[in-house]
Amino acid sequence: MFLHGTSKINEVGHLEIGGVDTIKLAKEYGTPLYIYDVALIRERARSFKQAFENMGVRAQVAYASKAFSSIAMFQLIAEEGLSLDVVSGGELYTAIASGFPAEKIHLHGNNKSRAELKMALDHGVGCIVVDNFYEIELLEELSKNYSTQVPVLLRVTPGVEAHTHDYITTGQEDSKFGFGLLNGQIERAIEAILKSKGIRLLGIHCHIGSQIFDTAGFVLAAERVFEKISVWKEQFSYTPEVVNLGGGFGIRYTEEDHPLPATYYVEQIVEAVKKQVNEMGIAMPEIWIEPGRSLVGDAGTTLYTIGSQKTVPNIREYVAIDGGMSDNIRPALYQAKYEAVLANRVTEKHDKPVSIAGKCCESGDMLIWDLPLPEVKPDDILAVFCTGAYGYSMANNYNRIPRPAVVFVENGVDQLVVKRESFEDLIANDLPLKSKVIQN
Repeated sequence: MFLHGTSKINEVGHLEIGGVDTIKLAKEYGTPLYIYDVALIRERARSFKQAFENMGVRAQVAYASKAFSSIAMFQLIAEEGLSLDVVSGGELYTAIASGFPAEKIHLHGNNKSRAELKMALDHGVGCIVVDNFYEIELLEELSKNYSTQVPVLLRVTPGVEAHTHDYITTGQEDSKFGFGLLNGQIERAIEAILKSKGIRLLGIHCHIGSQIFDTAGFVLAAERVFEKISVWKEQFSYTPEVVNLGGGFGIRYTEEDHPLPATYYVEQIVEAVKKQVNEMGIAMPEIWIEPGRSLVGDAGTTLYTIGSQKTVPNIREYVAIDGGMSDNIRPALYQAKYEAVLANRVTEKHDKPVSIAGKCCESGDMLIWDLPLPEVKPDDILAVFCTGAYGYSMANNYNRIPRPAVVFVENGVDQLVVKRESFEDLIANDLPLKSKVIQN
């Protein structure tokens, strides 16, 4: 068993996180329940920032909020002095509602609406990451209503393919994201913005994928980008103030995963950029990165209550929980793997393989296959590790299942930061049938 962050086994044999007994949390808040280890999030945030400081370069570390967004989460990120990456009007609205400094917000997205761009401009966000020519046209039109230029990064696809699941690989040339770096699109975009009176080209952005365990892809992406920067220097007399190399730093979900320390990713990225800058004889740009999963992924644990069991003779034992693909769709979507223990019986021998089934009416709703546990009993509490990224943010109401609550724990104190949905919440936006209107 691998315990992350402040997780430990307490004196009564229960799983404890942040100094709080998880069985106490299950009784108080119910299950399924997402628990976040705040101390681990703070440690990760500080390690990224400190790594840049140690390297002596100007930088921004922006939390990729698609991993997990909430008002309390954004306030925690603000406390740690990070910037914030949002990808929708909803994430931007949440950030503004949380009091997050607008000048430290970066708006992403491959199909930003006019309303989303206007919201960003109205609040004075620090940067818009432009993804396509349509967006340049929208910003050109909208910028006429504002007294200051709109700061933007141009997102490029550097043709670097991360060795990861196809669905979460975004840096290869054939991608829905960004301008092609190798097909002339980016030069057309640069030329359009340099001619614009309302838009200011701050720099370049790229992102090569997710759950990456080595630095070779980041180094290669930096080399590809700077090869083009040398061309733009001659062609447009332009060099970027900012180079954003994205995120995608991997975490440990199971023993098969071997992530690098946050500091190592930063060191290799900075060294790669410094090498290119020195060879070209240009000023060192500010370096931005966007960790999401690597900040919150292994800080999250989900608790479930065990219910029914089913034995298929000579094949397998199914154990059902009170959640599943409605609160963690990643196993169904990505074949993601997790580790788990019985939180109320951690010290007992985990040696009987069972398969954890979700409660959704879907054959594919399987959370973990062949998980070793003790002899399982109804009402045992299952703790699934490393669910902090894309658990709650991808949660859904399939089968009209309410989304779980979220609790932060730190220094022996627990705090409810997202309330559990009720059945009343599920029908809050429903409207009754107007039969007479339909009949007419």
